[in-house]
Amino acid sequence: VQLQASGGGLVRAGGSLRLSCVASGRTFNNYVMGWFRQAPGKEREFVAAIRWSGGTTRYADSVKGRFTISKDTAKGTVYLQMNSLKPEDTAVYYCAAAYGLIFSTFDDISKYGYWGQGTQVTVSS
Repeated sequence: VQLQASGGGLVRAGGSLRLSCVASGRTFNNYVMGWFRQAPGKEREFVAAIRWSGGTTRYADSVKGRFTISKDTAKGTVYLQMNSLKPEDTAVYYCAAAYGLIFSTFDDISKYGYWGQGTQVTVSS
């Protein structure tokens, strides 16, 4: 399994970015794809996740209403649209994949066995 994240950058507060994660190496029908982030000096935290089949989504409270996770099955890509960005959203963002999660565990970082490299998102005030 390979996960390739991209789309990070520098943006002013209130701006938008869209992250992409291209997934390859297997069929992901029974997988959940997640986005996590890690700010300097902090632990990696859950941001959003989507079930590859069916599209059920879950969000961290801190990003609800601002971020949207989506997928393009044909392209094998998961997106994270980030709007109304805040300086506290600054972090390295990682995409990850987990097999067979139930909804209540979408945010459990320990369940994700596959990780992509991170992409830096910096939001200036």
